[in-house]
Amino acid sequence: MKSLQDGATLHNGVRMPWLGLGVYKVQAGDEVNRAVRTALEVGYRHIDTAAFYQNEEGVGQAIRESGIPRDQIFVTTKVWNSDQGYEATLKAFDTSLKKLGFDYIDLYLVHWPVKEKYKETYKALEKLYKDGFVRAIGVSNFQIHHLEDILADCEIKPMVNQVEFHPRFTQKPLLAFCKQHDIQFEAWSPLMRGGELLNEPTLVNIAQKYNKTPAQVILRWDLQHEIVTIPKSVTPQRIAQNANIFDFALTKEEMDAIDALNENHRIGPDPDHFDF
Repeated sequence: MKSLQDGATLHNGVRMPWLGLGVYKVQAGDEVNRAVRTALEVGYRHIDTAAFYQNEEGVGQAIRESGIPRDQIFVTTKVWNSDQGYEATLKAFDTSLKKLGFDYIDLYLVHWPVKEKYKETYKALEKLYKDGFVRAIGVSNFQIHHLEDILADCEIKPMVNQVEFHPRFTQKPLLAFCKQHDIQFEAWSPLMRGGELLNEPTLVNIAQKYNKTPAQVILRWDLQHEIVTIPKSVTPQRIAQNANIFDFALTKEEMDAIDALNENHRIGPDPDHFDF
């Protein structure tokens, strides 16, 4: 993990950059366009959006305007809950593809495990993969039992599981399960929300030692756990800062100290109890 261009190799051989830009709650139009353009200028080659974020057009436009060849940028989007089911997912994918303005997507995810629907939804993803419209498929917010349910009869096992993960919520059993099954673990909201984590004394002390910010320490901790991470920011300085994590390494003691901050504290919805 020497640079922003380094990536994890998914079980089908596709490379996925370790660090990406998340655009959840980034406004459509100028705001998302600027954030993505800034990230690409800094050197990011991985952008994570979703139908639900309603900013796919801006993401696609920024990528096209950047002048960087499409095959050098890894783009993720996701099918929303109200579009789940086999046929509805195929339609939703078509809509996302048009909004992005691409002829393929690098990674397509089932956004949440909607009961009675997520297996049919995943079957649609398998079809999109076999037909060459996506380079990789996976899931988001899936617990171990959801993954076991998919693995029981899928033709193509998920390549990625994108979930809430940060020092207060380390999901050790889920991480171990994904590693065991060669499903790449990916962290959303790696810095939590609202910044409370960034004043945590353990993180502040480690950051001072390396002349880094607590956010940079957290993102480095993700990478050293072999977790793909997608911090969200719209501030150019922060976007650049989040990427500046390849010139230092945490010791085993420091990794353990950050692991020990876990409180099993979710900030997002529980995948077993959500109603949207």
